[in-house]
Amino acid sequence: MNTPRPRLDPAVADARRAVRTLLAQALDESVVRPGDLVLVALSGGPDSLALAAATAFEAPKQGLRAGAVVVDHALQAGSEAVASRASRQASELGLGPVTVRRVAVGSAGGPEGAAREARHASIAEVAAETGSPLVLFGHTLDDQAESVLLGLARGSGPDSLSGMTPLARRDAGPAYGRPLLGLRRHTTRQACAVAGLVPWDDPQNDDPAFARVRVRNTLMPTLERELGAGVPEALARTADQLREDSAALDHFAEEMAEDIAEHSEAGISLSARALHANPPALRQRLVRLAVESEFGVTLSRVQTLEVCRLVTDWTGQGPIDLPGVRASRTGDRLQFSAG
Repeated sequence: MNTPRPRLDPAVADARRAVRTLLAQALDESVVRPGDLVLVALSGGPDSLALAAATAFEAPKQGLRAGAVVVDHALQAGSEAVASRASRQASELGLGPVTVRRVAVGSAGGPEGAAREARHASIAEVAAETGSPLVLFGHTLDDQAESVLLGLARGSGPDSLSGMTPLARRDAGPAYGRPLLGLRRHTTRQACAVAGLVPWDDPQNDDPAFARVRVRNTLMPTLERELGAGVPEALARTADQLREDSAALDHFAEEMAEDIAEHSEAGISLSARALHANPPALRQRLVRLAVESEFGVTLSRVQTLEVCRLVTDWTGQGPIDLPGVRASRTGDRLQFSAG
């Protein structure tokens, strides 16, 4: 008589399925190839630990190797012990190589931004050293929803409100994968508990000095209490829809730019007539695309709108000086030159 196989816990199954789906996509899009090393960015918290366990199980099934990178930000007492513990957990799960990096966090961009910049720079270095084309992060649906709320509060545009992309190629360094964006935070904690993994709970995740913590612990529960359950899922769906719309508009802008842009020794120019004939969203994308592709400068919304006035409200006004770029109108051409 055959002994029935024990039923896989739904949380573990969900985590593994999410990782399997993303790795299959990465292989299909040639982000990785069989035999490549995939790194898990591991903090030791429940999200990244559940991701590490799922990746250790799924990666070999798709012909991939799985390792981990642990970044010690050195911002809290005992951080070295936390990093060492996460490294041991990764090795026990079968991940390898496992690299631990201690970083110096600056102050530019605030504590969260500075820590993120140091972390990502260190992860990129490890990926380059190990030859890994893909790094996986443990961001969940809750993280996505919090990002959308923060973006709304700051008046951010659709690119910011689109949230995090499940699989994102980057201009330099490894691609970033976020397999768990469809899972709730309680699912990752359950997956750890079932697997006998004891996660580290970062005390900064409960520090109200951080805006994200206030969103997580105060604003989101209030919204769910007043509006009903499902607010995080709704915000995540909003991010998905905005990301799809933004991708479509970016695609149209790139195609149109080939027809209306002219390059010269001085820089690049666009047809003002063509810009005026298009909706504001597309017009503004064309302006930002021209400036970023030619000069490597990213215009803010305020700057973009000011440039677009040379198209929609031109009465002969002079050039606009932007950081590193000058925009001017000559006849039917909107011209950009080095400032």
